[in-house]
Formats: sequence, structure tokens, C-alpha cells
Amino acid sequence: MTPHTPVGRPLRPQGKLLQEDARRHHRSLLLQQLFREGPASRADLARASGLTRVTVSDLVGEMVADGLVTELGAPAESRVGKPPTLVGLAADSSHVIALDLSETDRMTGAVVNLAGTVLSHHTVHVDGAVGEEAVRLVVELATALRAMTDRPVLGIGVGSPGIVDSAGTVVDAPNLAWTDLPLAARLDAELDLPVYVANDANTAVLGEHTFGDSGDGGLMVIRVGTGVGAGLVVGGSLLHGHLGAAGEIGHVVVDPSGDPCACSRTGCLETVLSAPRLRRRTSAPGVDGAAVLAAVGTRLGEVLAPIVAVLNLHEVVLSGPTELLDGPLLDAADRTIRERTMPISSAGLTVRTSKLGEDVVVVGAAVLVLAGELGVS
Repeated sequence: MTPHTPVGRPLRPQGKLLQEDARRHHRSLLLQQLFREGPASRADLARASGLTRVTVSDLVGEMVADGLVTELGAPAESRVGKPPTLVGLAADSSHVIALDLSETDRMTGAVVNLAGTVLSHHTVHVDGAVGEEAVRLVVELATALRAMTDRPVLGIGVGSPGIVDSAGTVVDAPNLAWTDLPLAARLDAELDLPVYVANDANTAVLGEHTFGDSGDGGLMVIRVGTGVGAGLVVGGSLLHGHLGAAGEIGHVVVDPSGDPCACSRTGCLETVLSAPRLRRRTSAPGVDGAAVLAAVGTRLGEVLAPIVAVLNLHEVVLSGPTELLDGPLLDAADRTIRERTMPISSAGLTVRTSKLGEDVVVVGAAVLVLAGELGVS
């Protein structure tokens, strides 16, 4: 039997359980336990979930028949007597199609298994496509990825730029000229699969929370690309905010006399922290690139300090080009946060770059599907 390590951390379940959903809820409890802790016996699952052994045995049998769970045999260290039979999540029983639409020049997707492992990638180039042409490219990308797996597809997860509502409608994504676009419904109609769409920064924080090297406290992921956004998991739950716009720190004004921003304001954080701006400023002739990055890191730390203090965050993670973020910028942001908050607020705080690298959005998009279809994430 191959040794198994825990594959993910679930989000805390929300909402009141309806009676008709009890069986699905109980099944989700067992899947969450296997997802978080790895293989277990039916007796272990009963103890951990609080369900009866009869209920657990029935549900495990159902999940084995569905291919989601597999029998692994007895543990190597079995004691005297009849050894228990372990069951574990069948990571490759189904696959997820995950899309990252956050870059302006390309759309990237991946086939991801139930353990969050990226199995294959595919990219389509945007070449200035917007509106319906951009929607066509999303469908083309998802269709190509579907053809790259021979396993049942559990669903499609999408990390999109802009404001996205709970129904998967892109309310506003200026870079793609999308307004009130029902992207989830459009993809569902084209591919006949369950579709989940969220803002790319929110999918990034879900990926980091579930499959990254994050702790148990509050987590904030700052997504640095063409734009700048953030996602937050606090108390085990994704923070949406009023109108779903939580995390829009890219459009906090940091320099009223600075450069014009795409949002029509002047001197937003995005105008100094976005990847294209950083590259342009650090590559200018005669410029000390390290000093530029450190100055931007200080500005970022000034923006993040009150957020860290208010939410008492445990981790702040920067996601984007590591050659820009990891080093002087990260060090300056970390130092500034600590200088501007009480010691109790920053005690134990970790400020780092993402361990998931460029896959953080697609892995998070897969989490959307795992949560929606299996109740685990």
C-alpha cells in the first residue's frame, strides 16, 4: 500500500442543514475526513464524524461503487485480531477542468485530480480578444482540456478577473469587456458539465488554503499580475464582502499625485504594484531595481498593516512573478507591516510568496468544483 499524506484542508461548512440534504451532508463529512487526514477505517470514520457505523458502512459502500473511494487493505502495523480495512480517496477516479483567465495575453487551463495535482496544461493566446470572442476562447480552452483526460470530468472551475457573483456571472471584467456575462451558464450550455466561476484572487486564496503550505489562522493572498487583487479566508470561510467585492485592494489610492489608474482614479496601488509597472520601472536605464522593489514593498506594507491588525491574520501570501516579489519587495512589506502594527497583531505572522507558483489559480479553480460537487475543499 502506498503511503498517503493529507491532501487538503477543508473550508468550514456554512449554513443550516436541511433534512433532505442529510445524506449528502453525511457523505461530505466522510469525504472531508479522507481528504484532510488520508486513509482511515470505517470505525475511524465513524468516530471522527459522529455517525453510526451502519451509516458509515452504507455510505462508504456507495462511494466505493461510485469510484470516489477505494479499498486499500489493512495497515502495515495491524495489531492482533482481524485487522481493519482502510479506505482512501481515489484521487484519479474523476478529474476537474480548471481555468485561469487572469492574464491579459493568454488563458491557461489544467486537468487536475481530486488531490489537487495538476496533470496537464493547455494555453490559448488572447491576442486582444474581448467580448464574445473572448468567451469563444474560454470554450475552446475548456473543450481542449476535456479531450486531454480519459476520466469522468467532475466539473469546470474558472478563475476570472473582475467582480463575479455567486451564480457565476461576471458582473464586470473591463480587460475582457465583459459586463453581466453569465459565464457559468454559457459554459454549462456548451459542455454540459457543472461550472463554478469566481474571481481569480478568490480562487488563488482557495488554492493556497486547501493545497498550499498555509496554517490554520486567517489567510490573505495578494494576486499580482496585470492587475492587483486579494482573496481572504478568515475563520475557515472565504470572505466575500458586500456585493462580492472583498479584496479589491488594487484600487486603494496610495499616491494621490501618482499615475492614472484604469478605474479612473489616480495613484491606486495597482499603478505601482502590477507586474507590467514593476517590470517597466525596474528595467529602466540607470535605475536601482532593488531599491524600486523595496520602495514598492514599503508602500504595500502600509496598505496591508491595518488589514493585518483588524483581522489578526496569520499569513500574507504574495502570488505572482517571483523574480519581482521574492526578495526586496517581500522583505520591505514584511518589515513595514511589523513596524506599523502592535506586536500582538504580528506575532506569528508569516509573509511569504505562494508555494503553488503559477498554478495557484487553476488549483483554486479545482477547489471550487470539489466544494460544489463533493462538499470538500
